[in-house]
Amino acid sequence: MNYKEIRAVYTDKTIRVYQAYNKRIAEEAVRLGTFGSSFSMNRMTWIKPSFLWMMYRCGWGEKENQEHILAIDIDRSGFDKAVKSAVISTYSDDLGLTKEQWQKLVKESDVRVQWDPEKDISGNNMNYRSLQLGLRGNALYEYVNKWIVKITDITEYVHDLNEKRLNKKDISELLPKEEIYHIY
Repeated sequence: MNYKEIRAVYTDKTIRVYQAYNKRIAEEAVRLGTFGSSFSMNRMTWIKPSFLWMMYRCGWGEKENQEHILAIDIDRSGFDKAVKSAVISTYSDDLGLTKEQWQKLVKESDVRVQWDPEKDISGNNMNYRSLQLGLRGNALYEYVNKWIVKITDITEYVHDLNEKRLNKKDISELLPKEEIYHIY
């Protein structure tokens, strides 16, 4: 599992990411078209372009405080800028940096990247890694105030898919149509 891919639903102008929240944060975000006062701007928030990785992370909307799933279409130029400026969240010797240099970059960066094993419908690891981005500081401000184009609550869709999945129905054709995404 050595290769990494960003797979996402995207257009010429937007890329879709997913986040899961409690009812208060999610309903406020949908109503406002961005995150409101219930959302903390003082901590890192993680965005994920992979639907199935998000389902794995939030337990298909069953985990506490992750019961509401949001599909968030954001500006591609903001997303691309964030990916290009991201610092890997875990140190390894093959980064070409000392641990101290990496720690300095992490401390100064507003964007972190993690490459986690992509998941299949059952939550099993696939043979490539998917991106998730952590945003804080100025990057989080830009995400909330400039990048978000549309927020859709997809909780009912997720629950319907999960019910079918648990009843051993094939949901592969009902999943979002994600394609390999290239940063420009």
